[in-house]
Amino acid sequence: MPQIVRPDDCQPAKCLWFDRKKYVTLNFLIQQPKNVQVDIQDDKMVLCCRDVDDNKIYNEIYFYDKVQKYDCREKVYDRTINLLIRKRKEHVAWPRLTKDTAKPSWISVDFDNWRDWEHEEDEGMAEYEQYVDMLQDLSKKEECPTMDDLDDLDDD
Repeated sequence: MPQIVRPDDCQPAKCLWFDRKKYVTLNFLIQQPKNVQVDIQDDKMVLCCRDVDDNKIYNEIYFYDKVQKYDCREKVYDRTINLLIRKRKEHVAWPRLTKDTAKPSWISVDFDNWRDWEHEEDEGMAEYEQYVDMLQDLSKKEECPTMDDLDDLDDD
């Protein structure tokens, strides 16, 4: 694939991202993207296209960690370009998308899809222990209510 060259007079597209155990997902918000070019390498990605108003769009991101460039996917929709980036180190959370600690203004966390998956097992265990405690509390009760007062409802 030929290298994508940054065009003159370009602007970045807004990018929403979220982290999962094996993947990082990036959603570039672009109205009716056309002439889409995506280049994913081990340590970075480049996106170049035009939007509905024929503006030149260019995004370049140096990733927080290495990725598996041959196991990444892209999908172009009417309003977004979605990238599924496979992490090289699975089950390692990315605290940020970029290698640089300074976050570009066009990158935001997609809080609608964000999950703190690192602590899912801990939370699941706590929920399970709470459930077990509740069952034990129920079994400690002396005897079930007789429900004799339900007979009164039939008289109405």
